[in-house]
Amino acid sequence: MSNTLEKLEHNMVKISMEIPTEDFDKACDRAYQKEKNRITLPGFRKGKAPRKMIERFYGKEIFFEDALNDILPDVYMNAVKELELDVVSRPQIDVDKMEAGSPVVVTATVAVKPEVTLGEYKGVVAEKETVAVTEDDVEEELKKSAEKNARLVDVTDRPAEMGDEVIIDFDGYVDGKAFEGGKSEDYHLTLGSHSFVDTFEDQIVGKNAEEAFDVTVTFPENYHKDLAGKEAVFKVVLKKIQKKELPELDDDYAKDYSEFDTLAEYKEDLHKKLLETKQKEADDRRARTVLDAVIAGAQMDIPEAMVEDRVDSMIQNFSNNLRYQGINMDQYMQMTGSNMASLRASVRQDAEKSIKEALVLEAVVKAENLEVTDEDFDAEVQKLADLYKIEADKLKGNISDSEKEGMLEEMKSKKAVEWLVANAKEA
Repeated sequence: MSNTLEKLEHNMVKISMEIPTEDFDKACDRAYQKEKNRITLPGFRKGKAPRKMIERFYGKEIFFEDALNDILPDVYMNAVKELELDVVSRPQIDVDKMEAGSPVVVTATVAVKPEVTLGEYKGVVAEKETVAVTEDDVEEELKKSAEKNARLVDVTDRPAEMGDEVIIDFDGYVDGKAFEGGKSEDYHLTLGSHSFVDTFEDQIVGKNAEEAFDVTVTFPENYHKDLAGKEAVFKVVLKKIQKKELPELDDDYAKDYSEFDTLAEYKEDLHKKLLETKQKEADDRRARTVLDAVIAGAQMDIPEAMVEDRVDSMIQNFSNNLRYQGINMDQYMQMTGSNMASLRASVRQDAEKSIKEALVLEAVVKAENLEVTDEDFDAEVQKLADLYKIEADKLKGNISDSEKEGMLEEMKSKKAVEWLVANAKEA
């Protein structure tokens, strides 16, 4: 096999790969062996027709697509390895030539990792904050604790109000017809959360438990294309109204919801933890300021395909998180009035920023010869083992090579941030 490389603009390259006739013919034979039991040929029992007879009857190209799908991944990976490329996007494949009796020629257009030219990254000036915790901060944290431990009680003596938790059934119609994603039963909704479009929640306020009523809303113009700008009528049944009942903040509360015997001790602990949290937040802000300055001073040409791949990955992760909550992407878009184009646009800036950050930190690691030692790695494994309450040696044994490589890269990036902050100057 012969592979050639053509460099394009913006860190894109085109790899031309020639697959020898003999190798492609072997791939065609594998495709024949895999597919022959599904092919019917007059005069032969299914699965018994010779390859040449099938090709004569259906055309020599009958196995080409399956053969190419079979052989191309290895051909592509071998080409990337031979040409010593650091690819950062999925390849766009084009078949230039695929004829019987001739080598197959395929091209792959793909993004490669950009080179980074660091600007001034040592001695970045960044303000160092002084943090403090007030009594009001502690009281606010106590209030949050009480909210978290509040119990829901049924409301039967008044209509629904903003802030209430309600349980509803709803069934939505547009132009008199039900639409996908517009129906649910026993749906838990916090009035005032703005989870639903338009004035849906406002129209529940004032209604009583077990009351049935219609809610009319208009979908935004940028909503899902089938519903954008349309008026919908939801038939709603308000099954239950609930409100939060907060516990009294006293020594008994401290005993029930903390490791302390008195409220005073609990508040002292909250003060300590809040101070630690604020200090970490201040440190993180300073690190962010330093890193943003280093990124702004660096030069790199990020290929569009690299950004699109990162956007794809972020959208997929977001979709997975929704699924864990029992919501699919179509339902989310209907609930929020968004579409895939607007969702991709909303994460694009973060995608670009994350790419720049990773590339700059990698450049700092290289420039300063930062290393992760075996002791560093073992300490990180121990942290994870403590978190998941399992033996460190057992966890380490279950970490694959690719997972270890990912952990090492993340640890190097963390070291780079720590180095940049340690070498920064105070404003």
